[in-house]
Amino acid sequence: MNTERENHHQVLILGGGTAGITVAARLQRKRSNLQIAIVEPSTKHYYQPLWTLAGAGVFPKELSEREESAFIPQNATWIRESVHQILPNENAIITREGTRITYDYLVVALGIQIDWDSIPGLRDGLGTNNICSNYSYQHVDYTWDCIQKFRGGNAVFTMPNTAVKCGGAPQKIMYLADDAMRKRGVRSNANIIYASAQPFLFAIEKYRKTLEQVVARKGIDVRLRHNLRAIDPEKKVVELERIEVGDTISIPFDMLHVTPPMSSPAVVKTSPLANAGGWVEVDQYTLQSPKYSNVFGIGDCSGLPTSKTGAAIRKQAPVVVENLLSAIESKPLVAKYDGYTSCPIVTGYGRLVLAEFDYEGKPRETFPIDQSKERLSMYLLKAYALPKLYWHGMLRGLA
Repeated sequence: MNTERENHHQVLILGGGTAGITVAARLQRKRSNLQIAIVEPSTKHYYQPLWTLAGAGVFPKELSEREESAFIPQNATWIRESVHQILPNENAIITREGTRITYDYLVVALGIQIDWDSIPGLRDGLGTNNICSNYSYQHVDYTWDCIQKFRGGNAVFTMPNTAVKCGGAPQKIMYLADDAMRKRGVRSNANIIYASAQPFLFAIEKYRKTLEQVVARKGIDVRLRHNLRAIDPEKKVVELERIEVGDTISIPFDMLHVTPPMSSPAVVKTSPLANAGGWVEVDQYTLQSPKYSNVFGIGDCSGLPTSKTGAAIRKQAPVVVENLLSAIESKPLVAKYDGYTSCPIVTGYGRLVLAEFDYEGKPRETFPIDQSKERLSMYLLKAYALPKLYWHGMLRGLA
C-alpha cells in the first residue's frame, strides 16, 4: 500500500465511466497542470446505448467495447481499485483493496447499480429459458437469439418501479422485436405485452402521444402500473404486482425481456453524501454538494430530477468542470445545469423519435424539425453519428 502522502490528489474522480472520463478530459483541457486521479477497477469501457441495437441484431456487441486505458487522460493517475467507503468529513476514501486516498476536491461519478438479485429467479434464469436483458453485455446476444427463435405466444417486456439507465430503452427493444417478428411472419402468433410499473408510457406529453400511436399501430398490450416481482424460469411464468389494485397476477411467457431494478451504488447509499433516496445529494443547478463544498456529483449516481442518460452527462460535465474550477479559485459558482436530457427512442428498424427536454419537461430540441415524429434520419444519428461523438468527442473533452 502506498503512503497517504503519495495517495493525495488535488481532484479525485470516483468512477471511470461516461461521467468520470468526460469530466477528467475536460478538466485537463482547461487546466493541464491540475493533478487528477480516477478510481476505476474496470479495464473495459462500454458505449451502452449500442446494446439496444446489438440486442436487435443490428451490430455486434463488440463494437460497444474499448480499452479503458485508451480514455484515461494522459496526465491523470488511474487507480485501478474499487471504492469501498467515502469519508467526506475526512476528505478521504477507502478502496476495497484497503488503500486510503485523500483529496482537495471530489467528483462522484459512480454510475448506477443494477439490482439483479432483487427479482427472484432473474439472476439464475437470465440467459436461459428465453429470459433476456439488454442491460447485460454478457447476455445481450441472447436477446437477439430469443427474438430470432420466437415462434409465437407471449413476449413480455418489463419496466421496473425504479430509475433506470435511459428510461426509453425498455420500449426500444420491444418495438424492434415487433418489427423482427413481422419480417419473419410470426407476429400474428405473438402477444406482445409491455408490463411497466410507471403510470405513463413516457413522461413528456409531446413524445408520449407519438409512442401511444406506435403501440396502437403495433397492437402491443400495454399494462401500466404492473411491476415485475418474480420469475419462475422453469415454468416460464412471471409474477406481476398490479400496483393500483394491490394484488399480483401470473402470466406465462414464451419470451421475456427484463429491465432490472436499479439503484444508487451501495457505497453511495451508505455515505454521508446520500440524500433520502440514496443518491448523491447535489444542487440541481450547480451540481455541488450542499453539505460539502468541495464535492460534486454527476451522472446516474446523482440525485437529479431528470432522466439518467449519457446525453444528460454531456450537458452536466461542463457545469461540473466550470464550477469545480471556480471553487478552487474561491469564485462564485455561476455555471448552471438546466436538466437537459435526451432519449433517442427507436420505434423500429430505421425509425426513431428523438426526445429532448429539461427539468420543466419542456422539449429542448436540437434540430429545426418536429422530433416527436418517427424519422430515418434520427435513427441514423443514433446508430452511426452518436457513437462517434461519444468516443471521439465526449470522452476526449471535445463535445
